[in-house]
Order: sequence, then C-alpha cells, then structure tokens
Amino acid sequence: MSTDTGAGAAPIDHRPDEHQAYEFERGAHGDPFSVLGPHYVDGGAIVRAFRPGAHWAAVVDTAGKELGQLESFGPEGFFSGFVPGLDRSTAYRLRFSHGGGTPWDEEDTYRFGPILGDQDIYFLAQGNHYRLYEKLGAHPREMDGVAGVSFAVWAPNARRVSVVGPFNSWDGRRHVMRLRHDCGVWELFIPQIGKGEIYKYEVVGADGNVQPLKADPVGFKQEQAPSTASIVEGLIEHEWQDGKFQAHDTEWQNREKPISIYEVHLGSWRRGDGNTFLDYDAIARDLVPYVKDMGFTHVEFLPVSEHPFYGSWGYQPIGLFAPTSRYGSPEAFARLVDALHQEGIGVLLDWVPGHFPTDVHGLARFDGTSIYEHPDPRRGFHKDWNTLIYDYGRNEVKNYLVANGLYWLDQFHIDGLRVDAVASMLYLDYSRNAGEWEPNIHGGRENLEAIAFLKDTNERVGEYFPKATTHAEESTAFPDVSRPTYAGGLGFHFKWNMGWMHDTLHYMQEDPINRRYHHHHMTFGMVYAYSENFVLPLSHDEVVYGKGSLIGKMPGDQWQKFANLRAYFGFMWTHPGKKLIFMGGEFAQSAEWNHDQSLDWHLLEYSEHKGVQRLVRDLNTMYREIPALHQLDCDPAGFEWIDTANVDQSVIAFLRKDREGRSVLIVSNFTPVPRHDYRVGVPSAGRWSERLNTDAEIYGGSNVGNMGGKEAEEHSVNGRPYSISLTLPPLATIALVHER
Repeated sequence: MSTDTGAGAAPIDHRPDEHQAYEFERGAHGDPFSVLGPHYVDGGAIVRAFRPGAHWAAVVDTAGKELGQLESFGPEGFFSGFVPGLDRSTAYRLRFSHGGGTPWDEEDTYRFGPILGDQDIYFLAQGNHYRLYEKLGAHPREMDGVAGVSFAVWAPNARRVSVVGPFNSWDGRRHVMRLRHDCGVWELFIPQIGKGEIYKYEVVGADGNVQPLKADPVGFKQEQAPSTASIVEGLIEHEWQDGKFQAHDTEWQNREKPISIYEVHLGSWRRGDGNTFLDYDAIARDLVPYVKDMGFTHVEFLPVSEHPFYGSWGYQPIGLFAPTSRYGSPEAFARLVDALHQEGIGVLLDWVPGHFPTDVHGLARFDGTSIYEHPDPRRGFHKDWNTLIYDYGRNEVKNYLVANGLYWLDQFHIDGLRVDAVASMLYLDYSRNAGEWEPNIHGGRENLEAIAFLKDTNERVGEYFPKATTHAEESTAFPDVSRPTYAGGLGFHFKWNMGWMHDTLHYMQEDPINRRYHHHHMTFGMVYAYSENFVLPLSHDEVVYGKGSLIGKMPGDQWQKFANLRAYFGFMWTHPGKKLIFMGGEFAQSAEWNHDQSLDWHLLEYSEHKGVQRLVRDLNTMYREIPALHQLDCDPAGFEWIDTANVDQSVIAFLRKDREGRSVLIVSNFTPVPRHDYRVGVPSAGRWSERLNTDAEIYGGSNVGNMGGKEAEEHSVNGRPYSISLTLPPLATIALVHER
C-alpha cells in the first residue's frame, strides 16, 4: 500500500520489505535504525515503529496533536506510514492503543541520534579511550530536550543487542541497539526512563543463539546477590570536600614518606545489630576516627567492585565499575573516601584485573564468543580458582581494564591501586603442569601481553594521576617490579614482600628453644631488601583457611603469645619497608578472620589486647615521627647490621639511619629470657634514649627495661668503637634513639 502525498503527487511506498518486519517480531533484526524511526523524504517523513501488543498507532506532536496515522503492516505491532510535513526540526511522539483501549503516548527511541562521537569511535577502536566510562554503560541524560538514558556496550560479534528491563517487560524486541561497526559498540538512547531503572543486555550471538541475559560490563550499580541485574546510576555527582588533602603534598609514591596501611574488609570490620552489614556512612562514622587515632597513613580496602559471591571477599568481581551495593550507593562510597581524606588518610583499593568469574550474567562469552577472556583455555582459564583470564593481547580488553583502574582514581579520588595476584598474570605456566600451557613467541614462560598491560596501566596512572601509587602483590623473583618502565621495570611504585612475610612468620611460630635453628629467617630479607621498593605485609591471606590469627600463631603460654606478637610488631615496624596489617591484627584478634561476622571488638576489654592495640598506635607514631625509621626504607644507606651472629640467644641488632646520619638502634630478643648487661656496639658516643620497649607495662609486658636510656662507652663491641650495656627484656624489641 502507498500513501498519496497530495493532488498530482506520486504516492510514497512507506512499507519496508515484509521479511524485515517479521525479523523484528522474531527478534532477529540487528539493524533497527535502518527500518524503524523517521526516514526523511521530500514533503515529510516515513515513520515506522514496532510496539508488540499495540493494535493502532499514530504520530503526534509534543502538544498531542495528531500528525498522521500509521498503517499496521506485517506482524502484530509493526506500523508504517508517511507523515507529510514532518522534518528533522520537528519533535514528535508515537501514540498507541490496544484493542480500542485508552491510547498512550511514547517517545520514539529511534528518532534520536548517535551517542558516540567520531573521536570516541576512533579511540575505542584503537584501545586508547581511557575515559570510556563516560560513554559506555548507562548514563541518565537529555537528548533533544528529552530526558532518558543512553546505553552503550561492546559486543563486536553479536548479531543483535537489546536493552531489557521492567520498562519494556524484558522484551528484547523492543529496544534493539545500533551497532557502531568501526568499534564494535552497540548504543541506544531510551527516553522516559531514568536513574534506578533495572536493566540487562539481551545478546544474540554470532551463531544466532540468545545468550543468558548480561549485566553491564561498565555498569555503575548492580543489584545485590542473588539478583544480578544492573541499575541505572550514571557517574557520581559527589561534591568533594577533600581539597585541602588534594592540595597537600600527597605524593605517596615518594619512597621517603612513611606509609603504614590498615587493610580492611568492609563487610566484617564491624557489623550492626543482628549481624547486619553497616552501610558506607555508618562505616565512615566509626572507621575514620579509629584509623586516625591509630596513626595509620592509609586504609586499603579489599575489592569493592561488585561481586556475586560474598565469600570471594571481592576477588571474583563481576561489576568492575560498580562499588558493591551491599553497603550502599556509589555516592555513599564516595562519602567514605572523602571522610578519610578530610582526616589526612590516603585510600588504596584492591584491584583485580587478573581474572573474573564464569557466572553467566558476567563477561564470560559475552557476545557468544570469547571477547574478554582468552579463547585458548591454556591461557584463558584458572583451574585453581575456576575463573577466566582476560585476553591482555586484545586492545579493547586492555583498554577496558586500564580505564577501569583510572575510573577509581578519577571518580572516587582513590590514591592508589593494589594489584591482586600479579604473579598469576606474569607467567603462562602459573599453577600449570607440563603440557597445560603454551610458551610465548620466544619460547619462554612469561606472559608478554600481560606484562605489556601492567606496564601500560602503571604508565597511564603516572600520566593522569601523578600523585597516585600502584602496589603489586607479586610473590616471585620477577625482576624490577617496582622500577620505572623507562628503566625496564613493570612500573609499580611498591611491591609486597611476600618472602619476608613468610620467613618471619615461620620463625615466630617456632618455639623459642628452636629459634636458633631458624635465625636466618629473620635476617635473610635484608639480602634482597633493596631489590624492590617493598611493603611488609601481614595481610588477610595469613589469617584465613585454617592458618589461625596472628596471636594464634605465636607459641607459648598466654603471656608469651602476647609478648611474641609485640616483639614481632616491634621488629616489623623498625625493619626497612613500608607497613601493612590486616584489621584485627592490631589488637590481637584471637579467632581466625571470619568474613561473616564482625571483628571481636569486645576483646579490647582485656588488658593484653588493649596493650597490643596501644603498641601498634605508638609504633605508627614513632614510625612517622622519626625519619630514620622511614626516610631510607628503600635505600641501603638507611640500614646497618650490628649483630646477626648471636644465634644461640636469638638476639638481632641493627641500626636505622636518616639522611642526616641520625641513628636508631633496634635490638630484638626472641627468647623468654631477660638478658642483663648485654653489650651492643654503636657507632657514636653520647646518650641513646629508649623510645620503644614492647615489654613495657602499658603494653602488657613485664616492664623490664633500661630506665629511659643508656650512655655509650668507649668500649669496642661488634666492630664499633662504642657500645652500650643494655637490659634486654624477654620476648621483646627495643628501640634507642641517639641523642646528639
């Protein structure tokens, strides 16, 4: 059927090929803008619409005046017609009715233009769109004066992608997206919906099969498990109050600054009544003053990206761009970060670009093919964790991950990223037997694409956020992890010293009578201490899976357990390297960490636990106030062994020094025997004041000490011209500052 445009005018055939109309009914049409919406011709426009369930349709102007009716054509709900006088400057709406019922008006989704600009397409195709989160995902916005939401998602091999949700009865035929062929991104502006709408993507794969409904890879909010849909949120609009913090000298990557990190799992630091989660605001009210009082410079959050399985602690994320909704909105998470910044506390975020879970609503075979994961299971599957590994050699995937890291620094003012499981990314044979991995192009075991990705991430962080830091959890001897990329390194600012952690914990778990056989575990770390910029971690991994708590690892009776832990903390805080401790360790949490309940804060009613907490607070204060204990953490000029040979008595002595040559003497006695008139060599005459004694009564100790300090005597010991005669408390570390 044709429509006559007026006397003497040739009729206009507005109907499409009938086959195409039925493709919409079957959900098989992947190019909706070629058929639906307005198609402008001389004298007006051909308008087509597909609205399942509607029996009648017309085009109306914004005032509700009817401009022309549309003819029902082909399958039920498909309409087509010529509307004379309708041009590009004329806004219109569609009016539908069902079975003679009351008509209703809708905006025509297919009258709105593209979302991505030419530059967006170019950078997405190149894999260099580092602010892709401003375009991909769901963004409330206006187009042509109409409020709605723009959606954009990468699915290059899909035949069709649709936005589905309650607003269209989860009908994938209703809002089919436009494919931007040059970059593989599908986009659509849906009018008359807004913030809070639930949605997913319905994807028809290259093979024509409909995939399980997918959450948005760049979604900013998700439903709480077990529900899995994305929620329209858009980028946060927080009014930041941390200007003073940002303007202050917060160059945390400066190796000469004190860095003491409190590692926190948000779901179990503290719980509410009935063992319920606290929200971000409630956490902020308690956590911020606590961290400030304890003297930590940073908080490091275990991953906050949305994760369907709470028991993964965030290490199996699905929504990389969505702060978990378990504790509130993205805006509330921003308030938590802001509150920490206002008290001068830096925020690090545990970031997981190494793998992702196989949940069907996630990234796995997103468009029916392996676009996010490497297609070869020898490189794309972690058998240990039953997770998938990103295809780091694919530009779009690398771009997705790098942009995600930058997103947290940009949108939430995060001060640094701790990158999880770096070792698993560096090696193709990680946790694989012979025949289960494929060598790189040079025949080696290194994952060259992952290495390039890590370098690129660190370079982009340095380029766009020059004050931010990156920290590598890397457990092997891979060289130069924390060296700049221009010097051949991976470009991290710091690396976790896993070897130090395992060695020293092994030593501390030994009965003191046997420690003489393991003395090297406490000293070996200095052999490689300056090969990297190290953080000394006592992380969450050491207090789970049957390993027990830190205090539970210590040998001996109740008094000895606490004395051992205090001595260990004293050794750690005075040893070269930045510091990190997992929550609960600072007050000697007795039980192994349980993510399903709060820390045992009631233990602070007991003097032993209160004493350990006070010690950690004082250690942080001392570490920050005395330059010799932090200024040259990563420089061999700041350390000098005094005595490593007293194996039989399990005594270790060393010096820490600052750039001005000021010294602090550290002596640890790892036996329960006090040692009187114990002479230790020192480099200088004068008074050495006792600044720290982990055996002090205020910490729960026996109060054996040196009455505030000692005068050096001209008595050569340990190859030094002077020495001091000390009383070494049992199972204790002491620190004496040289007074000029």
